[in-house]
Amino acid sequence: QVQLVESGGGLVQAGGSLRLSCVASEKIFNKNVMGWYRQAPGKQREFVASVSWDGSLTYRDYVSGRFTVSSDNAKNTLFLQMNNLKPEDTAGYYCAAIPRTSAWGQGTQVTVSS
Repeated sequence: QVQLVESGGGLVQAGGSLRLSCVASEKIFNKNVMGWYRQAPGKQREFVASVSWDGSLTYRDYVSGRFTVSSDNAKNTLFLQMNNLKPEDTAGYYCAAIPRTSAWGQGTQVTVSS
């Protein structure tokens, strides 16, 4: 049973923008903190941003001011608007509840060319 489905990744030039989406099952999404993570080749998966049920936002310092996390609670959907993308943002992007309550989804690949 697929519980997390990420989409919206792609290839973009440095300075460009992408908007990622994550549709989660209601069991995962409901009243949980939902977050975005990313994993670059050869590196560990790392936290990027999160939004709580009451709308509180948290960002990793290196994306603050460039990325915006949001959610549509009625549709169990999480978003990540990424602006001014840099080559170092290249990674697979994944969403999950925090703390994680399910297997990872397949992720969506973001590639930023210089």
